[in-house]
Amino acid sequence: MTMSDKTTLVVPGQKLSVPRFAKRLIQVALSVGLTCAVALIFVVGSGMLLGRANSSKGLDIWLSFIQRPDIHGTMFLTALVTVLFVYWQRDKERR
Repeated sequence: MTMSDKTTLVVPGQKLSVPRFAKRLIQVALSVGLTCAVALIFVVGSGMLLGRANSSKGLDIWLSFIQRPDIHGTMFLTALVTVLFVYWQRDKERR
């Protein structure tokens, strides 16, 4: 592995030198995690605002939604395509 195969991953308090592939995987995982968190906020908030249910009912709805394999696939595919597109665009701008 050459130095060009490594890149910098910034985490709170430090910078790490990691392989490019690992950095992309971490970015995709973080994107999926953020998507899950935003979906949780929307579902619980919607239930509370509309007065249909309390927050525990909203959490149950979110869990049944987030555990579906088609939702997992959609989140991972969207995050992967987005990360790859952003880096592709950045590489094109440098040339």
